[in-house]
Amino acid sequence: MEHVKALAIKGIMTIVILYLVLGLGFGFSFGHTLLITVVLGAVSYLLGDLFILPKTSNITATLADLGVAFLVVWLLSRTMGVEGGPSALAAFFAAVAMSVGEYIFHFYMMNKNLGFFNHRQMETRTD
Repeated sequence: MEHVKALAIKGIMTIVILYLVLGLGFGFSFGHTLLITVVLGAVSYLLGDLFILPKTSNITATLADLGVAFLVVWLLSRTMGVEGGPSALAAFFAAVAMSVGEYIFHFYMMNKNLGFFNHRQMETRTD
């Protein structure tokens, strides 16, 4: 149940940030923004929040999320017909804004001890 709550928080954060940056800033339709939100949310939750964050640090996971966000937004925007500079620029601004949100979201994830391999397990191991 904690993962459902975390995904809901992440989804709301992502749609708000991406709509502000992509929708209002670059004229993406709400449908395109929603599709990018779903894909980015799933990829970054699995990779950044559940896999990288518990094994490294908030900064490392945030930098990974920055790269993932840029690639996902850029690649999807290219498939949606946004060509050249605007898609890269939109992806850059979206990735930077998402990184700020992710950095804060990671504190929630660490506080709830969510992840495939968490810090508390590592601290309490006696092997």
